[in-house]
Amino acid sequence: MKLLVVESPAKAKTINKYLGSDYEVIASFGHIRDLPAKDGSVEPDNDFAMKWEIEGRGAKQVAEIARAVKGAEKLILATDPDREGEAISWHVLEALNQKRVLKGIPVERVTFNAVTKDAVQKALANPRAIDQALVDAYLARRALDYLVGFTLSPVLWRKLPGARSAGRVQSVALRLVCDREREIEAFRAREYWSLVATLATESGQTFEARLVGADGKKIARLDIGNAEEAKAFKEALETALFTVTEVEAKPVKRHPYPPFQTSTLQQEASRKLGLAPARTMQLAQRLYEGVDIGGETVGLITYMRTDGVDMDGSAITAARSVIGKEFGDRYVPSVPRKYTVKAKNAQEAHEAIRPTDLGRLPAQVMRHLEPEQAKLYELIWKRTIASQMESAEMERTTVDIAAKVGARNLELRASGQVVLFDGFLTLYQESRDDEEDEDSKKLPAMKAADRLEKRAIAADQHFTEPPPRFSEASLVKRMEELGIGRPSTYAATLSTLRDREYVRIEKKRLVPEDKGMLVTSFLESFFKRYVEFDFTANLEEKLDRVSNAEIDWKALLREFWEEFTASIGETKDLRVGDVLEALNGVLGDYIFPQKADGSDPRICPTCGNGQLSLKLGKFGAFVGCSNYPECRYTRPLSVPAADGEASAEGGQGAPGVRILGTDPVTSLEVTMRDGRFGPYIQLGEGEKPKRSSLPKGMSPASVTLDKALALLSLPREVARHPESGEPILVGIGRYGPYVQHGKTYANIDKGDDVLELGANRAIDLIVAKESGGGRGGRASTPGRALGDHPAGGALEVKAGKYGPYVAWGKIFATLPKTMTAESITLEQAIELANAKAEAKGGAKGKAKAAGAAAKAKAPAKKPAAKKAPAKKAAAAKAPAKAKTASG
Repeated sequence: MKLLVVESPAKAKTINKYLGSDYEVIASFGHIRDLPAKDGSVEPDNDFAMKWEIEGRGAKQVAEIARAVKGAEKLILATDPDREGEAISWHVLEALNQKRVLKGIPVERVTFNAVTKDAVQKALANPRAIDQALVDAYLARRALDYLVGFTLSPVLWRKLPGARSAGRVQSVALRLVCDREREIEAFRAREYWSLVATLATESGQTFEARLVGADGKKIARLDIGNAEEAKAFKEALETALFTVTEVEAKPVKRHPYPPFQTSTLQQEASRKLGLAPARTMQLAQRLYEGVDIGGETVGLITYMRTDGVDMDGSAITAARSVIGKEFGDRYVPSVPRKYTVKAKNAQEAHEAIRPTDLGRLPAQVMRHLEPEQAKLYELIWKRTIASQMESAEMERTTVDIAAKVGARNLELRASGQVVLFDGFLTLYQESRDDEEDEDSKKLPAMKAADRLEKRAIAADQHFTEPPPRFSEASLVKRMEELGIGRPSTYAATLSTLRDREYVRIEKKRLVPEDKGMLVTSFLESFFKRYVEFDFTANLEEKLDRVSNAEIDWKALLREFWEEFTASIGETKDLRVGDVLEALNGVLGDYIFPQKADGSDPRICPTCGNGQLSLKLGKFGAFVGCSNYPECRYTRPLSVPAADGEASAEGGQGAPGVRILGTDPVTSLEVTMRDGRFGPYIQLGEGEKPKRSSLPKGMSPASVTLDKALALLSLPREVARHPESGEPILVGIGRYGPYVQHGKTYANIDKGDDVLELGANRAIDLIVAKESGGGRGGRASTPGRALGDHPAGGALEVKAGKYGPYVAWGKIFATLPKTMTAESITLEQAIELANAKAEAKGGAKGKAKAAGAAAKAKAPAKKPAAKKAPAKKAAAAKAPAKAKTASG
């Protein structure tokens, strides 16, 4: 028996079907070891020794692999074909060596770019040793990230209250977002005018032409800057004689885009499907590891963490065959296309992301996939096929027109584009962020010296616009262009920025929070080198050289650490006053935007002579008056009001307090406050003012007066119970949003908005709880039914406080990070439930779980009403007692 180790159960299940009884396939569930999240896990003074720790599931999986390897004739490590996959194999081997269980058993490393039978068998026929250079690059990257995080973050905590953490790539990505925000704040709109003439040919066909020159001088887009100039040109054009001076038609070609790599897949999935990069990678992982297609489990796409853009020769041949069959020979180019990467630091070790079988059309697999999986597969298939299709052929026409007005000569130009042959555009067209509409209108037939008739002249006022904020897609693209991070890190980096509350997403755009702007400004002021784009890109390049065995990884760490610790040392004597002075300078335009009337934005609006400046308080940064304590004016950093002043009552209040407005019913002031347990809303002052915490995920900056009043109105009635007729209330308690019916409380799901929860949903939650749902008798929300366990009883996947879990009777098995509630299959759920049942009591545990599940499924007799014990009844009264399903 040969033992083969992969990362995930889904991949193990797929491969096990290919290999038969001679192999046992076991999943490691990703990394089995990690650096403990505490100081001292990497020791620079001990030649960068790293202390690895096996915890939780890792320990269980190591024990399982150690058990299986004892009777095996060979150990085959078949984790993913990249740096991270190499590291997982290395960790498994190191852990087994520590247990001394190998005892001469041969160890092989195999990699495959696709989870298909042919690819797996070909890999097994060509084994190799673990690539130590790739492992070294992983170790260097891991050590760097750890050292930066655990050395720089404490400096932030001491010098900048409210800051969460800093990271080697995370901080540079945050700088990109904050730099763009400062550009927007510093932007000043500029007025300009355009003049467009609607003209007609002798045959009566109309088209539009734009003014581009006057009296021998070119007129650029911004050259006409006021209404007077525009009016003069309009009056001249109204009386002009129009004549065609030149017509130029040029054939042009548009070539297809290369197949997807990790970054371009994340960008297009964001634009076309609205998927966050992290979600895109989850779905792609499932398509790669294997999906049941009509009774056959097969990997549908090649490996999805890659910066390569070319394809295997057999795949190109297959693509050309599909093109000829589906679109015709005219769409097959005479020579197959080859692509190369233009991005910085690209390593083309792997193929592009493509379907494993290009003849497997999206329509054929759609019914076997979940909706999001099907959409992503279709996107990948279309992009791959289009990359090998014929170019689109077009004709671009430019018409120059003379407008004669007495002695003046004005010049106009019209342009148009016509598609002569659509080529790859018949299947696929790439989306763009922030693009202007391309003029693709067809112009009527004209020739030089033709007279044209004026139909209308339009003079339109415009204003320049600030650069747009980054979307997740455009930020990934910019990071790739600069060489910051690697394909496998983009999604995690963006998630970290959101989790740390450094950025938020509004209308699909990344907006920096105040604390994000502060952290970036602090790092730029005192650790500038470590948030420079070139420095970070050069470090990535050195890590790539480590993976190519060109430089020693510990030499790289020594060089970095020597300079980094010197920079840290320079901040030891840094005073808060120095920090404030630096931040006031860097964030001037952001904190104190210019006023429309030209007055000084730093003059205190309350006392009239104090200077506003940045202050640091217990709960973070705020703006305060220099005349404190005589003047107690404060406001948050960012200024939401249109006039540049703080909102409502002039923004006065204590540090950490933002005035939202006045309650129209009570006439009391509504404020947003920073508390010990997070931000909250308060109505008025006094000994016991009414308060409401914010639901998890709601940004304090997004709270308006209306939203605050809605939160203060909780708990509110949303429905009446279908049996008792008693009210069902919705509110927010210590453990989050809940619904209540009498003494029954149930938590509201993460996907539900406490302010928008409707009657039907509230009734469903209460009925589910009263029917005995939940873990350990606590509140539960309906899960997704997966099917029945072979031993009896239903299996469901549910959302819990600590992540999704599988419920089977009294067995609750948390999903590993490699699985999602949306993608888990019945077979995977059975495996997890069995493992949990065995851990709780072997065969007896399984039998008990089956019995409990069967009992829960059977219709129960309604028990006689019993009086609740006094303690339980009292406990049920408080919303604080509502807990999540997996709590």
